[in-house]
Amino acid sequence: MTMYDEMNNNTNTYNYSDTNTESGYIHYDSSSAAKQPKKKKKGGFGKTVAKCTALALVFGSVSSVAFMGTNYIGRQAIGEDVNVQTPSSGSELNKADTTPATTTVANSSSDVYDVSDIVKNCMPSVVSITNVGTTEFQTFFGTYEQESQSSGSGIIIGKNDTELLIVTNNHVISNAKEISVYFNSDGEDADEDNVISAKIKGTDVNKDLAVISVALEDIPQETLDIVKIATIGDSAMLEIGEPVVAIGNAYGYGLSVTSGIVSALNREVSVQSDGQTITNKLIQTDAAINPGNSGGALLNSKGELIGINSVKFISEDVEGMGYAIPISDVESIIGDLMNKVMRDQVKEVDRGYLGINGVDVTSDVSKSYGMPIGAYVDKVVDGAAAQKAGIQKGDIITKLDGSSITSYNQLKEALSYYAAGETVPITIQRLDGPEYKEITLDITLSTSLQAGVKSEEE
Repeated sequence: MTMYDEMNNNTNTYNYSDTNTESGYIHYDSSSAAKQPKKKKKGGFGKTVAKCTALALVFGSVSSVAFMGTNYIGRQAIGEDVNVQTPSSGSELNKADTTPATTTVANSSSDVYDVSDIVKNCMPSVVSITNVGTTEFQTFFGTYEQESQSSGSGIIIGKNDTELLIVTNNHVISNAKEISVYFNSDGEDADEDNVISAKIKGTDVNKDLAVISVALEDIPQETLDIVKIATIGDSAMLEIGEPVVAIGNAYGYGLSVTSGIVSALNREVSVQSDGQTITNKLIQTDAAINPGNSGGALLNSKGELIGINSVKFISEDVEGMGYAIPISDVESIIGDLMNKVMRDQVKEVDRGYLGINGVDVTSDVSKSYGMPIGAYVDKVVDGAAAQKAGIQKGDIITKLDGSSITSYNQLKEALSYYAAGETVPITIQRLDGPEYKEITLDITLSTSLQAGVKSEEE
């Protein structure tokens, strides 16, 4: 897409991969620059990058090796049905001060917006995230996996009796084997006591959102005394030209600050992730959003959270085109993710199974054949959970326990957190005449033997 194309088309397409050198993408290597965590506590777990027409997603992560990086949380429902606390519900944690900063004129040609008060009050709400996972490579000799590490950002969004809850982008924590959070509470060099293991609470692939959890018992009291829960603003009230501040873990160096204005609202932006095209309407800003900033905070002049930084337009001809997820559009989704039951992966011998074989319905297949994106059921095992619940060949699984499913591999990964005998709601799309109809089924999961799966632990 050229700049002329972009001017005449509000839909911009980005790519999650920063390793596609043919398209002008490069790999960001943070292994020599980023501060590495010294110890993890117990818990669950140069040059501008592109050619003239290259577009890329700032993957929310700065990678080493070759890796880039799932109720209403606003002012009404948090803490009513569950014991999740935010500043509006009397949290024990400190509250971010929302006193507006001031604007001073530096010279006759430009204004300098003083954001120091915002930074002082809101930086304790932002954390750095490290994702240790695996990357799959295709070679002439086959497919192999390699361990990789990436960095991103997160925002402290709530708290319950046992957990501190952090919202980030799904792509920041995808494919993670281990997630660590660094509470940059003092703004100094990393303190090993502030690097703590985290677990995934819930994800929403379609909105590129995730909530992760850190056990309160693992966080030193002196850190709890300093960190703050972000104050939620109203992104629906934003105006073009309004000043904003972005805070995040740029390039994995630790938290840093950039500022700018709202350049545009409701920009329709498409990104590629795991073979899927994800399109959302985002806030456009000229505040610099660099690799590692994804999942970080976009704040208004009151220090209120109005966006989650996610995407950047990268081209040698373009500067200052970053994008953030509007917070008001996803409050209810984040609330649902916050309230999910925390799960650990189940031992393979005890895992629950549907008893199906499936294939991916990618965005390309969806567009060509008018099918919903998800896991297409190619075969149903006789007598297993899926057949008993009424799943049929040709159904497309789109949700498991409320979380979006966009591929068969994602479905299998999600099921690894459920034991045989558990009953879980599964949403399918079934062809009904010329259209697909959504159906939700409660399915009691089978054992590996019942589903015809050979467990490595048996």
